Amino acid sequence: MSLTVLQLLPALESGGVERGTIEIARALTAAGHRALVVSEGGRLVPELEAAGAEHIRIPVGRKSPFTFRHVLTLRRLMRREGVDILHLRSRLPAWVGWHAWRGMAPSARPGLVTTFHGFYSPGRYSSVMARGERVIAVSESIREYILEQYPDTEPERLRVIHRGVDPVRYPRGYRPPHDWLRRWYRQYPQLAESLVLTLPARITRWKGQEDLVAIVRRLRAHGIPAAGVIAGGVHPRRRAFLRELETLIEAAGLQGRVILAGHRNDLREVMAASDVVLSLSHDPEAFGRTTLEALSMGKAVIGYAHGGVREQLAAMYPEGLVPVGDMDAVVRRVIEWGHEPPPVNAPLGFTLEAMQQRTLSVYRELAA
Repeated sequence: MSLTVLQLLPALESGGVERGTIEIARALTAAGHRALVVSEGGRLVPELEAAGAEHIRIPVGRKSPFTFRHVLTLRRLMRREGVDILHLRSRLPAWVGWHAWRGMAPSARPGLVTTFHGFYSPGRYSSVMARGERVIAVSESIREYILEQYPDTEPERLRVIHRGVDPVRYPRGYRPPHDWLRRWYRQYPQLAESLVLTLPARITRWKGQEDLVAIVRRLRAHGIPAAGVIAGGVHPRRRAFLRELETLIEAAGLQGRVILAGHRNDLREVMAASDVVLSLSHDPEAFGRTTLEALSMGKAVIGYAHGGVREQLAAMYPEGLVPVGDMDAVVRRVIEWGHEPPPVNAPLGFTLEAMQQRTLSVYRELAA
């Protein structure tokens, strides 16, 4: 049976929700289904369309009461296109989509799927993400959170589908091309002789950039030639924190030893050129895709033991688990490992193909 699946999200600029939307669209079209995506658009639209999906530009993610005028537009769209499955991926678009769906005759409604991508703040606004006929949780931690915060959610509606990584794109033992390495070390020559710790995370206070600065400072105080790379972009609303971070680095005497590398389209190469990849989020990550990408390549990862990162490390690299916020434990682990951390021996447990096929199974289950 061929399905028409409509996914809703605010925009297609960057991020895990956006990447997952494209990955599912690609799996749908490869299986002979039709993939529709509604968003305000963005730089990832060409990639989405190259995957065979159709993008429909409707600004369903703008934080304005006028956004709800699109309820009727969406309802007409679903009727006209014969949508079999409506998949809601973000809270404000989900409210718009849910109202459009609820206003249809029950016999004409598509199946309703929501994905709980994060530890959304509890309350009515977030409750829409638990209203799907099937609710996908991106980790066991998120499943537990849903049942704790929304106890009326029937457990049988929940499906845990971990995010996945493509082992072809992130193969075990991957090394960046020589040309890339030459450019990288030309730009940051100090990294060539350093023990490089990389924190792949956008610039925001809870992601742990301040912890990285403290960890590098303590390692250097122990005589370890450590350097830190913070690889992540900054939203205009977070520029004040970026300036704080720059001041902190300067005050610690770590200019050139903690590098603010900005948003990277070559994050795979940056992580592969590192000795250790870190996950230092103060709040639990719903899943933690970059951690899995690093593990897939066989890179050592040290991460705070909570959320989805704890699940990944427990399954694939328990040597990398440290208590949340325990920077001294991170320092001790790095000193113990040096340039030769324990190998990642466990097979990749969370693959892109498994995530795609399990999601399509949810669609088929509802459509049937």
